[in-house]
Amino acid sequence: MKLGEIAQRLGCELEGEAALEISGVAGIEEARPGQVTFLANRRYRPFLKNTRASAVLVGREEVNVPVAALRSENPYLDFARVLEMFHPPARYAAGVHPTAVVSPSAKIGSGTHIGPFCFVDEGVEIGENAVLHSFVAVYRGARIGDDFFAHSHAVVRENCRIGSRVILQNGAVVGSDGFGFARRADGRWHKIVQAGIAVVEDDVEIQAYTAVDRATVGETRIGRGAKLDNLVHVGHACKVGEDTLLCAQVGLAGSTVVGNRCLLAGQVGAAGHLTIGDGATLIAQSGVPNDVPAGAIQSGAPAIDYKEWMKSSAVYRRLPELQRAVRELRAEVDRLAGKKG
Repeated sequence: MKLGEIAQRLGCELEGEAALEISGVAGIEEARPGQVTFLANRRYRPFLKNTRASAVLVGREEVNVPVAALRSENPYLDFARVLEMFHPPARYAAGVHPTAVVSPSAKIGSGTHIGPFCFVDEGVEIGENAVLHSFVAVYRGARIGDDFFAHSHAVVRENCRIGSRVILQNGAVVGSDGFGFARRADGRWHKIVQAGIAVVEDDVEIQAYTAVDRATVGETRIGRGAKLDNLVHVGHACKVGEDTLLCAQVGLAGSTVVGNRCLLAGQVGAAGHLTIGDGATLIAQSGVPNDVPAGAIQSGAPAIDYKEWMKSSAVYRRLPELQRAVRELRAEVDRLAGKKG
């Protein structure tokens, strides 16, 4: 592909030879001649002068670019778009594999591919151009929109609702039972029927081995455009807002409400029955016991304002030194008190 064609398709300003042949994409350190790379993080700027790439996606303000430049308002996003040019998604032929089991009562949209050893239960509805890769299970009564893609061993449980353009990575489960048990008089646990459902809106991606529990009653809901990383747990009756990111190993206890465009970094844990406001950011390993205001940035366990947490962390590192100072001061106070006595 010619560099000029790439620039035109991206809408970037080209500084360099339009006829330059580009054969692929790579990171700035690994790129070779014939490849295009990108610079979006200033920490990687030192690698720019030695890059072997033939072209680089850079911001409008970048100077002293030693190779052909594609000037972009968002180099990282445009790099993702270039990747799509060279690595288009695999196409799957419409049809049902002979080893798949599909209920006669299921309604399957045109262009849908159902791969080896998949199971589609009674009363299921699947939209057009869906792909169930292999070993995918869709329980009875589930409703799924168009352009759905489920990788191997993904599961959609009974009566759950999935929007259009949803991706389930390997082992993701939508609608697993919520963790509900009532203690009996003899101390044993009685399982509470999880009669609700899970709803996943359009353009959501749920990555590997993540579980979205169904509600005890009502629904658990994942908002449009939300992205859930690997090993995330969304408890029963939670609400996750639009375009929110839940990074690896985030855990939401039941009835947590997370607003729109929030970012919960790795291993954040929410205690449940609380609200995290729109646009909030929670730093990795934060423990959230209370409501979080909209737009807040918090860290620590229990989570507090990020700046306060940074100050507290600085003090924490000095605790041994402060402890020695307190002991010395106490000894001096005791000595002076003894003299007065």
